[in-house]
Amino acid sequence: MTVPVNYSRNKLLKSFSALGPYLRELKCQNNYFFFDCLAVCVSAKAAPEKREFWGWWLELEQQEKGFVYNYQIGLFDKHGEWLPMNIKKDADFKQLESTLQAFHQRLSDSLNTLQLTLTPSENTFTPQN
Repeated sequence: MTVPVNYSRNKLLKSFSALGPYLRELKCQNNYFFFDCLAVCVSAKAAPEKREFWGWWLELEQQEKGFVYNYQIGLFDKHGEWLPMNIKKDADFKQLESTLQAFHQRLSDSLNTLQLTLTPSENTFTPQN
């Protein structure tokens, strides 16, 4: 069984946009959706256009009955690119993890409302509860 026709790409984009400022519509294609969160500024001393952030990103791929997700954590660098990286400061990691958990719950609830599944990929980052 495939995702029902009434769940068009536009309906999904509208639903995902309602989750907050995480959807990056320009990076989304067909059955692929991209979300990210700049959770913690590395250094506020840098000029705004050169600031780097600790955060997370999510790749969501549409499957037959729902979506498979892959979260990663790392650094959003001054060139606007995500680099997978461990966060060493416990306070920074906890802030990042908190935003990820809150978002994931909203995403899960939204897809449950649409009666779509949400399944982790084998190599996704999993936040600790």
